[in-house]
Amino acid sequence: MLKLLRRFTGVEVAMLLVTVVLVACSVWLDLELPAYMSEITTILQTPGSTVTDLQDPAFKMVGLSLASFAVTVVVGFVAARVAASFTTRLRSDVYHQVMDYSQAEIKRFSIPSLLTRTTNDLTQLQTTITMGLQVVTKGPMMALWAVTKIAGKSGQWLMAVGAAVAVVLLMLLVFLFLAFPKQRRIQGLVDNLNALTRESLTGIRVVRAYNAEDYQTDKFNHANDELTRLQLFVGRLFSLMGPVMSFVSSFLTLVIYWIGAHLISEAAMEAKVGLFADMVVFTSYGMQIIIGFMMMMMVFMILPRAMVSAGRINDVLTLDSSILYPEQTKSTSDAKGQVVFEDVSFRYSKTSEAVIEHVSFRANAGDTIAFIGSTGSGKSTLVNLIPRFYDATQGHVLVNGVNVKDYDQKNLHNLVGYIPQKAVLFSGTVRSNMAMGESKAGQLTDSDIWEALELAQGKGFVQALDKGLDAEVAQNGTNFSGGQRQRLAIARALARKPEILIFDDSFSALDYQTDKALRQALNERTAGLTKLIVAQRISTIMDADQILVLDQGKVVGQGTHRELLATNPIYQEIAYSQLSKEELEHGN
Repeated sequence: MLKLLRRFTGVEVAMLLVTVVLVACSVWLDLELPAYMSEITTILQTPGSTVTDLQDPAFKMVGLSLASFAVTVVVGFVAARVAASFTTRLRSDVYHQVMDYSQAEIKRFSIPSLLTRTTNDLTQLQTTITMGLQVVTKGPMMALWAVTKIAGKSGQWLMAVGAAVAVVLLMLLVFLFLAFPKQRRIQGLVDNLNALTRESLTGIRVVRAYNAEDYQTDKFNHANDELTRLQLFVGRLFSLMGPVMSFVSSFLTLVIYWIGAHLISEAAMEAKVGLFADMVVFTSYGMQIIIGFMMMMMVFMILPRAMVSAGRINDVLTLDSSILYPEQTKSTSDAKGQVVFEDVSFRYSKTSEAVIEHVSFRANAGDTIAFIGSTGSGKSTLVNLIPRFYDATQGHVLVNGVNVKDYDQKNLHNLVGYIPQKAVLFSGTVRSNMAMGESKAGQLTDSDIWEALELAQGKGFVQALDKGLDAEVAQNGTNFSGGQRQRLAIARALARKPEILIFDDSFSALDYQTDKALRQALNERTAGLTKLIVAQRISTIMDADQILVLDQGKVVGQGTHRELLATNPIYQEIAYSQLSKEELEHGN
């Protein structure tokens, strides 16, 4: 929590100090009211007093009340402004920190947890700051200041107030030891519920296809019930606060009047009026002391979760990405479109097994290099090392003769066009998806976009849309078929005019005819581009200049289609399981 508080700007700290001063002013105004109540009580008990005599203290009380109201409104406004400003900036910091993460950090937290930290946790923190500035400062200030007002008035009355405070503190300790540990668990359970909900909504078609609604419902209900039980426990515990505080304040008033009655009955006649006035004042200050402690207890309703949320947010902000880019590219080369792997190995952690082991190959400008192998053989991980989604743990990955670790992020990604396994589209329009990001080719024109769509075999269906390039794209592109999404993703990469194209199993949703037409167009019109293709289909990679066969992260075969078909058992097994001997020998 303290680490996050250090992120307050100078202006926000100044506003915090102003808030504290205003709260102190509000407390002073509130504590001045009982003095005038005492004066009015004395006037009422004085023989011969008139209504005119009451006007001056009464008007002062009204003025103090209005002033206190105005100050409280200003405090609320300033507190909300500070909290909103702070959490807005903090949300931006968290977002940019996460955007800089590599896949390793994303997997460490998980996407549902990062979503919860960016939304729910920050909301908890904002609520705590807003209430804290008004309650945390005012509660102790009012309680302690009120004690100084009644100190020395009467030992018996002071003992009654002390006993009431002791009961309140005891309840505070109960909340602290019972509610605080439970509050710490709530945010973790919110993460779990968020993950289950996201999983069910994302895979709703699969759930329905397998009649697994009851199964998913049971999982959700279990997580929901666990969170509900915990929240009910904490809620019921805090629900005792109101009745207990009401009982303590009412009982304290009764005790003060009971003690006052005995003191007044035993006092001399000339002292009775003064004792009665003191009793009224003491009752008012006693209530303010209890209210002060009640305010402090309200903090404990939100502080535990806020502290947990602050810790979770701080975990994100303090974890730096394992992929660090230099501010500018350290060296340059005249080579274009060249990719070289020199004895590259990769493992996700120091203790895990190697996913890629001792891979070496060279791709020159215009070459097509393909990677094939069984599921989990490391094909996607291998090509992900080029744009530095991960860093090789051994060996070197060179692009245009320069180690990828020596490129600044912008220059490296301008050289590489990446199409992932799952085509990702963003809500907006076809045009906004095609032109997203920055490219060294500059601002794309409509003709550039249509050219890329034509090359990706997507021009036809985009032209058929009512609004063409301005047609709406839903989140994740759900209003397009899988093949259409893949072609749009390919067109987006082509429109950037990179030197190196990475197809990470990007043809899987295409029919064979479209696949063939796309590959033919790529061969004819992108002859100068280096293409790295991860594929499951033999037909997709038969024309590649070089094919690497991977098995458990190791290269077990390297050569052209004909060479591998003649000599490599693993490649032969994959090939003959998909195509006939005639198709393999003569192409498709």
